[in-house]
Amino acid sequence: MHIDKSKVAIIFMVLGSLTVLFGIIVVFAGPLIIDDQIIKNTVIDPNNEIAYPMWKDIPVPFYMSVYFFNVLNPKEVLLGEKPMVEERGPYVYRKRCQKDNITFHPNFTVSYREYRQYYFEPSMSVGNESDVVTIPNMLVLGAAVMMEKLPFAVRMMMSATFKTFKEGPFLTKPVGELMWGYDSGLVDFLNKYLPGMLPTKGKFGLFSEFNNSNTGLFNIHTGKDDISKVHKVDSWNGLKKLTNWGTPQCNMMNGTAGQMWPPFMTPKTTLPFYSPDACRSMELVYQRPGVMQGIPLYRYVAPKTLFANGSDYAPNEGFCPCRQSGILNVSSCRHNSPVFISHPHFYNADPVLLDFVGGLSPNEDEHGLFIDIHPMTGVPLNVSIRLQLNLFMKRVSAITETGKIADVVMPMIWFEESGYIDGPILDTFHTNLVVLPAVMEYTQYIFISLGLLTIIVALLVHRRSKRSETANSMMFTSTTNLVSGKELVNEKHTQKN
Repeated sequence: MHIDKSKVAIIFMVLGSLTVLFGIIVVFAGPLIIDDQIIKNTVIDPNNEIAYPMWKDIPVPFYMSVYFFNVLNPKEVLLGEKPMVEERGPYVYRKRCQKDNITFHPNFTVSYREYRQYYFEPSMSVGNESDVVTIPNMLVLGAAVMMEKLPFAVRMMMSATFKTFKEGPFLTKPVGELMWGYDSGLVDFLNKYLPGMLPTKGKFGLFSEFNNSNTGLFNIHTGKDDISKVHKVDSWNGLKKLTNWGTPQCNMMNGTAGQMWPPFMTPKTTLPFYSPDACRSMELVYQRPGVMQGIPLYRYVAPKTLFANGSDYAPNEGFCPCRQSGILNVSSCRHNSPVFISHPHFYNADPVLLDFVGGLSPNEDEHGLFIDIHPMTGVPLNVSIRLQLNLFMKRVSAITETGKIADVVMPMIWFEESGYIDGPILDTFHTNLVVLPAVMEYTQYIFISLGLLTIIVALLVHRRSKRSETANSMMFTSTTNLVSGKELVNEKHTQKN
């Protein structure tokens, strides 16, 4: 059976053209399809099998590593000498977060409370909770600064109270008690006669109000009406804005609750979030791109202006009264206790802070905070939030416990909350939000390339077929002419005979 190669080539040219056309359609429609899939997978919706479980119960191990600044010369500090400290730790705790009271509202928001629990991890810690360290006594030195402007007689009575309950300017106790609380007669006394002065009514500890507690009633956007608003805070404890800072800008609740962000990020995108523990909104900025186990990411870090004072960075004026840049005064949300937060070891802070305390050595790798985030989905892949708790100490007349202490912002502890996506969660995330979009992207080029190749091959076959037909036609004509000539000669030869 004779196959007409020319017609077959034309058919393949048509098919190739259609393949190229489909590839071009995918070029334009592909990103829209990918974006649509990302939106479907990042909206807060119980039917969302990928993002919703990640949001509801953080499925990856999350840890809090705590480092204490053990005071080496407490007696000399009381004589006005420079404090010398040594870092002790880490004491590592596994953090479990779980959202409860989840309620969806008609205005495309969802409210919830997130509960947190901490479990000590001896195998990951350098030491045990029974380790004894010496740190400033916040109950004494913090209260002294708070009472500085009260009448002399009141300060004397307070000093006598400290002596009655045998509370000195420094505490030497096991790590576990300093973290989660210890019994104190002074705490009971203050709660009875000065209610509201302390944040706790039971045992007193640096993290006693964190364990088995929640971060307040958050109401955030689900993103169903507008994906650019997903995870953004609508209100916290019924408040649309804060009241403890000095300017409207500083009292704003910006960004998300700090766990996920809206998708489709660019290097110009920032990471704003509201932190109830810091009593304010904070914002991280883009530093560089990167890759984690094949997944592209953006690294975000704290700008130097995050804890800058109002003199160095005017928008922060509302967070004052300020001291040096690099420390944030949180006394307004800590019962007026002279507490400051900063980066560990006063990283990115005014160098003068390091001059007042010996034993500190800040560097970015160990003390800078960062969030590695997948820009297309806004999902954090690797998180390390590092903060330091400091107490402002000074000599206060009539309160003899303060001795001759020089004015100093004293580091007490620093902690790192960290976690990263791994295991089955990472595989699912990688497949659905990285591999499939990549396959979609490559498919368009495969179709266009395959279509063009088919057209080129079909053209070559068609051209060769046409040449072959022309050659055959010419050969046929020549043969016909030759046969005709022979017949003519034979005819003449016959006539002659």
